[in-house]
Amino acid sequence: MKKILFVAIMILLFLLSSCKGTKTASSGKVIKKDGVTFVKSPTLTAVLEKATSENKLVFVDFYTTWCLPCKMMDEDVFPDKNIGDFMNDNFISYKVNGEKGNGVNLVTVFDVQLYPTIMFLDQNGRVLERKEGAAYHTELKEMAERALASIE
Repeated sequence: MKKILFVAIMILLFLLSSCKGTKTASSGKVIKKDGVTFVKSPTLTAVLEKATSENKLVFVDFYTTWCLPCKMMDEDVFPDKNIGDFMNDNFISYKVNGEKGNGVNLVTVFDVQLYPTIMFLDQNGRVLERKEGAAYHTELKEMAERALASIE
């Protein structure tokens, strides 16, 4: 009985130690991580206004909680420092859950059929680049560069 309890406690400790949590400084403030910074907003309109005020384009990631390629991008692509630096310098990035809140409406407006669907928009909300399915580092950066070049 003691062995089973010991093994159960060890497994629990292992699982808890491998969970990703938010790192905080001793002051309690969240430490900024490398990677793409996504703005929180209930509406795309507010994101477009922010992009206009900062003279940037908009990157939109349509996702769902059950989408495996979406999770792979969240784990492999978006945390990358080089991608993050490039995207944060040039775009306001916005994640949209296609099954919740205003995301349901945006899925209809942008005719999202597959997840993930990623888009680069101008400040008026016009699609400059679009891809259905995951895009890894090189492809995402190439799409971003084409979107930037299309407005010059």
